[in-house]
Amino acid sequence: MSEKLQIGDVLRYAKPKNAVPREVDGLLNFHYLASFPNAGAFQLERGINAPAKVTGPDGIPRRPAVLISSSPHKKGSAETPWQDFFDPDNGHIRYFGDNKNPGSDPAQSSGNKVLLELFHQAHSHDENLRRQTPPILFFRRATYKGKSKGYPQFEGFGVVTSAELITQWDNTKERSFSNYVFDFTIFSLSAEHEEFDWTWINERRDSSRNLNQTLNKAPSSWKIWLKGGSNSLSKVRRRVAKLFVMPTETQLPEKGSETESVLYEIYDYYHANKHAFEALAEVIAERVLGGKNSSYVRGWITSAASDGGTDFVARVTLGSGLSRARLVVLGQAKCEKPSNPTGGNHIARTVARLRRGWIGVYVTTSYFSKNVQEEVIQDRYPIALINGLRVAEEVQQILHESDQFADVKGYLDHLTSEYPGRVLSREPEEILTVS
Repeated sequence: MSEKLQIGDVLRYAKPKNAVPREVDGLLNFHYLASFPNAGAFQLERGINAPAKVTGPDGIPRRPAVLISSSPHKKGSAETPWQDFFDPDNGHIRYFGDNKNPGSDPAQSSGNKVLLELFHQAHSHDENLRRQTPPILFFRRATYKGKSKGYPQFEGFGVVTSAELITQWDNTKERSFSNYVFDFTIFSLSAEHEEFDWTWINERRDSSRNLNQTLNKAPSSWKIWLKGGSNSLSKVRRRVAKLFVMPTETQLPEKGSETESVLYEIYDYYHANKHAFEALAEVIAERVLGGKNSSYVRGWITSAASDGGTDFVARVTLGSGLSRARLVVLGQAKCEKPSNPTGGNHIARTVARLRRGWIGVYVTTSYFSKNVQEEVIQDRYPIALINGLRVAEEVQQILHESDQFADVKGYLDHLTSEYPGRVLSREPEEILTVS
């Protein structure tokens, strides 16, 4: 059987599971795709699905693949009290492991244990050991014709690039627990004209083939990585060149979702006191621009009477030691009705304040129109745009990570109480001298 998938293809995962027919409801039947003679069927019942290992004539046991499934519609629930991040067009996925129990060793939960094993294999300097590393296939549950269950969307394949031990908070059960969060590199399919040949996976399931024989249909990027290891990841990472204009529906939460409720709760909270939104905006900017290895330093919130297009000031440091450059960050915060696009004139005011080597960040509870995005891209403005969806998702993640705040209002109340103390009248350049 030779089936080819493209990233973004939606499949049908119907119950009861049946490998026939090839298509169900006009979509490729996942169970048809995942079936193989004399082998257990692949499934997506868990977040991390690890089929049994196969031993070929060379006597080397290998796992054909590992399948990871993410369900965005379940985030924040007792079943999935966290939020995964998928960006296959830039070759990156961040995924939270499967431990949920306080007091348990997160390295021993079934899925985490497999991914940690794969991490050590993938980062081995021994090419023979890397060859035993199974490809990780990613699926994300999509909404199809108004339904959010039974429709996995193919998001590519790759390997584990980092594993970080963290503490998470489950709002539903009001408890903290240890877990792992994994980063993955998604591999390019450009040499295959953006088609993933499932024959490769079936060859890895075939016990009559040795490891070398399972590479016949492997993507070129996988073969490059096998030879070069971690040093070749930048060469094989998937990158989609496009004009990054996001449609409205991708900048706002799905209708009726928990994230939409969070966004409107944020908007309603600050609607009567929009200046206080600046306190949340500077936190969101720090999380988005800083990342986990943060070189981002918060400065202060500017006085409302004299902000001149700047609501908060921060700093980003690039490099270290003598090879270090400090950049001023000017932030603009706008609490706007989510259903109305933000005004381009506000962005223009912030851009007008930027000096050589400075960057801007614009945080809104709304979204950016096509014209505004095109202007920023075409004029190469050094400004990051953070929309309402990202604001709501970051607040949800903050609540999941913390055991200090019970709900959205509790967190926003905390920021509001600190807001007066964050306001200063200083020149932006002064942030460069803050230690």
